[in-house]
Amino acid sequence: MNKTIVFGASGQLGQCFKKLVEDGGPDFFIFPGEDEANILDTAALEKQFAAHQPAYAINCAAYTAVDKAEDDAETALKVNKTGVENLARLCSKYDTTLIHISTDFVFKGDVSSPLKEDDIATPISVYGQTKLDGEKVIPVLLDNYFIIRTGWLYSEFANNFVKTMLKLGADRDELKVIADQVGTPTYAIDLAGCIIHIIKSESAAYGTYHYSNEGVASWYDFSKAIFELAGNSIQVIPISTSEYKTRAVRPAYSVMDKTKVKQTFGLQIPYWRDSLVICINRLKQQN
Repeated sequence: MNKTIVFGASGQLGQCFKKLVEDGGPDFFIFPGEDEANILDTAALEKQFAAHQPAYAINCAAYTAVDKAEDDAETALKVNKTGVENLARLCSKYDTTLIHISTDFVFKGDVSSPLKEDDIATPISVYGQTKLDGEKVIPVLLDNYFIIRTGWLYSEFANNFVKTMLKLGADRDELKVIADQVGTPTYAIDLAGCIIHIIKSESAAYGTYHYSNEGVASWYDFSKAIFELAGNSIQVIPISTSEYKTRAVRPAYSVMDKTKVKQTFGLQIPYWRDSLVICINRLKQQN
């Protein structure tokens, strides 16, 4: 049995793992509460590893407040680097394979072709730099790891772009959305399913992988699709990044090349709009 602990289980991706397990997925997952398994609390982490002797540890815990990180770099670095280092050391001690979730924000985003795993990472935000710092500590401490970079995550759970758009769309007649940042909307349920597939494969093809849904969209395209599928006729107005100032700079281009993950694990990845249909329908059922 590939007993697997999920750290950061209360977050969006952690809740997606719980959903898949509840819907008949693998029964070898453990979801400790944050008070039991804070990745900055080495004593608490040690208790989890000693009690469960996990084959896999999935790190969904992260400091993800991109703009806030610009003024709170110390906390972001603690969570995104020191916390990862704590997990990696324990994974090494207990011969546990670490599956660490990283981000498209490790890239500058000044390219025009899909980003590959071996492209040079040059972050342009504190958040992106701390996530890259976290990536770098892993191979120093253990060999058996998977780093999975992703981006534009949404789901029925936690706070995300889809739920924010639906909330704003309920109160407004029009909405301005950035049209010159492109990537791929990624259903976090699909990402969780990919990770479960990797665990079940018991593969030793360790290293860094990219995962997102298929296709390309701007935030404008994404929001238009959300409202269309939700049956909301709100007017969406495209604007440029320069018209919407944020504390942190975002990558203008973060489309990922998924060739490696598809070929290594025999994956078929859904198109982003097809997965968005599923999510919107599930959200409708909740209301």
